[in-house]
Amino acid sequence: MQATSDLNIVETRPLPTPAQLLAELPITEAQAEFVTAARREIQRLIFTDERRFLLIIGPCSIHDVEAGRDYARRLAALAKEVADRVMIVMRVYFEKPRTTVGWKGLIMDPHLDGSADLAAGLRLGRAFLREVLDLGLPTATEFLDPIMPQYIADLVCWGAIGARTTESQTHRQLASGLSMPIGFKNSTDGGLQAAVNAIKAAGQSHTFLSIRRDGVPAAVRTHGNRDCHVVLRGGAKGPNHSAAHVAEAEALLVKAGLPRSILVDASHDNSRKNPELQPDVVRDLIAQIRAGNRSIMGAMVESNLGAGNQPFPQPKENLKYGVSITDGCIDWATTEALVRELHAALAPRFA
Repeated sequence: MQATSDLNIVETRPLPTPAQLLAELPITEAQAEFVTAARREIQRLIFTDERRFLLIIGPCSIHDVEAGRDYARRLAALAKEVADRVMIVMRVYFEKPRTTVGWKGLIMDPHLDGSADLAAGLRLGRAFLREVLDLGLPTATEFLDPIMPQYIADLVCWGAIGARTTESQTHRQLASGLSMPIGFKNSTDGGLQAAVNAIKAAGQSHTFLSIRRDGVPAAVRTHGNRDCHVVLRGGAKGPNHSAAHVAEAEALLVKAGLPRSILVDASHDNSRKNPELQPDVVRDLIAQIRAGNRSIMGAMVESNLGAGNQPFPQPKENLKYGVSITDGCIDWATTEALVRELHAALAPRFA
């Protein structure tokens, strides 16, 4: 018989089921309590009059686990220092959407050699999330592959749906079943309507195709996730973090019957893809808050041990320690200074 399927498939490698991986690297009781408490706290910061500022900060992507541990230890200490006014959540991003081609993240290619050892990547990613939680740091990640949450979502405190996938029905359905607050980014063209529509869609019940933890295909039915909000990240027309842009986002949210809760991504087009401009974006948000804005509840910043980024692929032994191989980041010294500046600037909210 003439073959009609799998014509372009080169190889199929079995992976551990989610249940097998969760049994191998289980969430501890202390970790589960911490994740639950952190999710509730993030929800309060997003949707109530809580005066603390939500700061989601960390590497654009984790590619070197040792450097990631180094960064997490430093961030955990800084987070305790500013916890009375700023809630810090660490970016722990393992999946990277690509415009054309490129490195797809630690889970997809953990050895940085194109071998795509997903089994090793899943174990490495899950183990790293547990380490970050044990430091007392809440975790944040972007959900890209719709099956990935079955392997890691129990260890994630806040999630994002990216600009390229905000319009995707698959990702809206996925978000409707996730157990943590989710931020939908505006489209790459800068338009906000897709993110607003996504928030409304994800708040509703859906049934979609997925797998159970034991790996069996299943029709998954959700309650809907009411803890979704918009993330402004700029677009093809430029930044969208100004007071005028924020007011436009507020108006769209009100028109849609949604809470006026806005998180601003200081990276990407909001910094004109120049990571050194991220602190200026945060300062603009602080100025808006001090002028009376009540809808801006947080920001996202791409930060690493070293500044900028480095080209990849290249020989692993030539990679600089603590420098991103995806988007450029601010360095640790700039990160510390910015977080302390933010903490000081928020003092009037607590007077």
